[in-house]
Amino acid sequence: MAAAQNGNSQAYHRLLSQVAIRLRSYYARRLPQAMIDDTVQEVLVAIHLKRHTYDPSRSFEVWLMAIARYKWIDLLRSLKTKATEALDDDFPIPDHGEAVENARAIDQLLATLSPAQSDVIRLVKLQGLSIEEASAVSGQSAELVKVNIHRGIKKLISFLRVGRNAD
Repeated sequence: MAAAQNGNSQAYHRLLSQVAIRLRSYYARRLPQAMIDDTVQEVLVAIHLKRHTYDPSRSFEVWLMAIARYKWIDLLRSLKTKATEALDDDFPIPDHGEAVENARAIDQLLATLSPAQSDVIRLVKLQGLSIEEASAVSGQSAELVKVNIHRGIKKLISFLRVGRNAD
């Protein structure tokens, strides 16, 4: 991205190609297949429009995934407000309600942790990055990533046990 900001069009083209692959993988777990390409294109346009806001001294991955997450949230919000058409009774309608509720519950649980812990748990356990990749994205050493994951999960287990005992 730094090279692209300095006018290197080949670097920019390579960057967008690699980002598109990463985004398709990210959205494959979050959106119906029919929505992935349009959402990836929206993020690529957003990257193009906001490329001047990227600070090369910071992680590009974090900057990129923040944009991707916001576009995903925008899409989910827009789905609530879009008019729907009546479907035939025999048309199967997938129910994503449970997945949305689960994602909301995970967000609430991770909010009980320190940002360093919740960030690396999201990166490694939810997004599937390796310890080394999470280290590069978060700016934490690989050892600290491991420690924060261990301590964060331990705290979540303790939190869930206390909550279960209160019921």
